[in-house]
Amino acid sequence: MIDKLEQNLRFQSEALRLRSMRQETIAANIVNGETPGYKAKDFDFAKALQDAVAGPASSSGAGSPAPATFERPSWQPSLDGNTVDMDTERGRFADNALRYEAALRSLNQQIRTLLSAIQG
Repeated sequence: MIDKLEQNLRFQSEALRLRSMRQETIAANIVNGETPGYKAKDFDFAKALQDAVAGPASSSGAGSPAPATFERPSWQPSLDGNTVDMDTERGRFADNALRYEAALRSLNQQIRTLLSAIQG
């Protein structure tokens, strides 16, 4: 029972950590939207989460290593070589923020349920 609980909480905390990292990555793309030659970056969230959960638990609380980023291809790079599409980035930013909020609510609900069970 405790192992299953620990796995579930670890999954949720890793998901939040990776959502936060993805938000930073997308924000960096937005900030560099006018930087000549800048290539939009991202990472595969599902693979990063799978790797983080499958790896050994860290007692330091540092979590798993940062996921490998890749340059996101652009359908229409600008003349200066910048591949940031601001509409796409804003959409990804909003989507990731909503998913972060959902993961946070889920974790909070699990903690409330645990507290209720402990308190009787």
